[in-house]
Amino acid sequence: MNTRIAVFGTGYLGATHAACMAELGHEVLGVDVDAAKLAKLEAGEVPFYEPGLEEVLKKNVDNGRLRFTASYEEAAQFADVHFIGVGTPQKKGEFAADLTYVHSVIESLAPLLNKPSVIFGKSTVPVGTAQILGERARELAPAGDQVEVAWNPEFLREGYAVKDTLHPDRVVLGIDKTSPRRAEQVAREVYADLLDENIPFIVTDLATAELVKTAANAFLATKISFINAMAEVCEAAGADVTTLADAIGHDARIGRRFLNAGVGFGGGCLPKDIRAFMARAGEIGADEALTFLREVDNINMRRRTRMVELARNVVGGSLLGTRIAVLGAAFKPNSDDVRDSPALNIAGQIQLHGSSVNVYDPKAMDNSRKIFPTLGYSTSASEACQGADAVLVLTEWKEFRELKPAQIEKIVRGKNIIDGRNCLDPELWRSAGWNYRGLGR
Repeated sequence: MNTRIAVFGTGYLGATHAACMAELGHEVLGVDVDAAKLAKLEAGEVPFYEPGLEEVLKKNVDNGRLRFTASYEEAAQFADVHFIGVGTPQKKGEFAADLTYVHSVIESLAPLLNKPSVIFGKSTVPVGTAQILGERARELAPAGDQVEVAWNPEFLREGYAVKDTLHPDRVVLGIDKTSPRRAEQVAREVYADLLDENIPFIVTDLATAELVKTAANAFLATKISFINAMAEVCEAAGADVTTLADAIGHDARIGRRFLNAGVGFGGGCLPKDIRAFMARAGEIGADEALTFLREVDNINMRRRTRMVELARNVVGGSLLGTRIAVLGAAFKPNSDDVRDSPALNIAGQIQLHGSSVNVYDPKAMDNSRKIFPTLGYSTSASEACQGADAVLVLTEWKEFRELKPAQIEKIVRGKNIIDGRNCLDPELWRSAGWNYRGLGR
């Protein structure tokens, strides 16, 4: 069944959701206040890098199922199903999430709703937010109690966002037990194709749905920091954390995924979400439950400092006057996202120690320049390595994983390679006469 849907926010989450809802056969209107972003999307261009998204977007813009507008009035008339996909960044100077954009959607949209409507939140918000937004929407809307706010968290992995939207491993829906309860029926219609694939559909209260997302991110962050803590122990003991991870990963209760020691996690989700989770737990009187997340965050940040120390050690104790090649700037491969990126943060720290740093990333160069304009930027891996005293691999792009010593050994000044993602073959590099350093190996 085809539904008319409005999606508010056309950033990473909103643009992906809008394009994928059109791909499922619905008529979709993407809404944003950023005119430049809208113009790009209307031309079938994605303003960020996400494999496979541009094809889905272009196809559905061309066939007329997907349009974009800056008008809330148009959206309110067009659709009776609305999705909120705006950002919830960390507040300046504190851990809590900034909910300005989420509240602003409700404040602008609700007064225009004069027919029964369901608003599904997809943004990651502190527990308790959906209830407040629902009450506010009903207060402002001419349709009053005929307006429902439900929560339908996203679980997108950057680099796999299209697949994760069209074939997720679960759909979670939080509904307000006090409202008319149309939300579940509407969600079943919107996601009918997904439910036909027998994808688990979990219906719960609003608070649980909000917590599912933050709990999932907190668990993943903990798993990464756990293996990075083990890497610190392995370094002290002379053990190999990669083999350790393989061995414990065979235990089905533990699993091998996300057990990759390295420079830690970054991006626009995990760091801010675990901090917002801690802040919110404090507000609702459950702060002791999440004190361990502070250590998860500490371990993660410590990896960056460790990488700078390693670089200093391999070039003889001081970075002053050295040349360092940094391969990778995005927080993960198959993405151009540099938000809270360990790679860029490390490059910046090394530069502050007096080194000349040259960065290369296949997709994230423009975004990196905006944040760190003073770093050197190269157009290829080999250009970045020209005259380098040490080469740092900080994002595990396929082209860096497949890099061979012969490709760069004639152009570097020092044959030192530091594998910040444990993604290279140590034997290959050592046998070619390189000083190879991994993390926890």
